Amino acid sequence: MSGISSRAGEAKRALTLKSHDLAAMTLALALGKRGLGQCWPNPSVGVVIADSRTGQIISCGWTGRGGRPHGEAIALAAAGEAARGATLYATLEPCSHWGKTPPCADALIASGIQRLVYGGVDPDPRVSGQGLARLRAHGVEVIEGPLPREARWLALGHELRVTAKRPFVQLKLALDADGMIPAGNGAPVWATGEDARAYGHLLRAQADVIIVGSGTVAADDPELTCRLPGLADHSPVRVVLARDAALPRNAKLFRQAAQFPLWVIGCADPPPKNKAELDRAGATYIAVQAGPGGYPDVGAALHALAERGITRVLLEGGPKVAAAFLAADVIDEAVIFAGTGRSPGERIAPFGPAGMRKLIARDGVQLVSTGTIGPDRVSVYRRREFW
Repeated sequence: MSGISSRAGEAKRALTLKSHDLAAMTLALALGKRGLGQCWPNPSVGVVIADSRTGQIISCGWTGRGGRPHGEAIALAAAGEAARGATLYATLEPCSHWGKTPPCADALIASGIQRLVYGGVDPDPRVSGQGLARLRAHGVEVIEGPLPREARWLALGHELRVTAKRPFVQLKLALDADGMIPAGNGAPVWATGEDARAYGHLLRAQADVIIVGSGTVAADDPELTCRLPGLADHSPVRVVLARDAALPRNAKLFRQAAQFPLWVIGCADPPPKNKAELDRAGATYIAVQAGPGGYPDVGAALHALAERGITRVLLEGGPKVAAAFLAADVIDEAVIFAGTGRSPGERIAPFGPAGMRKLIARDGVQLVSTGTIGPDRVSVYRRREFW
């Protein structure tokens, strides 16, 4: 019966949607992506206000840096009196509680918005349907919009932080034509071309933090910043998982810690002997329980990040770190770049002898897109339960 009722609900919603609702919600989702990586601990919400009759766009907004102002407030301020009688499209339910700002639901009511088309219900128990109920009680027409799956994916980091006490985890791997990872020798060795690497930097800009292991720091001496033109300030917090928190003293991560935040997650409590050195560099040390091999436990590390407001993680660590996250079953999305040539020097098989099959052949994982970026191929895999 649940399948029948679900289809009946979809049919009923389709009757209330207008021809221009899909285009407006598509735009709202695109706007919401602009805030990814910039507004934690809040979700990034895209908002569009349009004429209810014609669908003409009146104003747009998305969540501001650091989570304030909310996308609804930005779009309403831009629309002014033109919001009265209009439709507001929001990728997530407007909030209904007082935090650092007044409830967005109250702002919608005061603005005279006639209709709300929303992407998903906020899982935060302070909201969780209460924003929608308040709007309905004040005569606003409230409709679940098109593209609910895409709206959930946009807010998945927020959802998982609330419900699972961990962030969303996105794995990025760059492989050569043989499916191998080139091993660094004090500097990175590229398996893919410039276009694919640029896309990888865009993924960094959309993440709250980027995680590598101490082995990657020693092998590649990475910066882990976003080096796309104009997006340096979108660089994520750099996080290093280290058994003893001992990192090379001349590592670029240390030299840039005053400009780009560096967090080191280790197992030592009391703090390691080099804690003073971390402090001088401007790094933050986070102690968690140890897991297999004496390395930081993956679940404990993610929980510690969630407690600090992190909603989205980009995992760029080497094979050992990737395998640990896979074993913990916390990889929600994998973005796999495949180059066209064989990498020079030493190479490493991802996830051991089974290679990529160990990641992509699991139950509950599906390929959602594949294409080319320059000469290279990129494939995206996601958990079916979230998509």
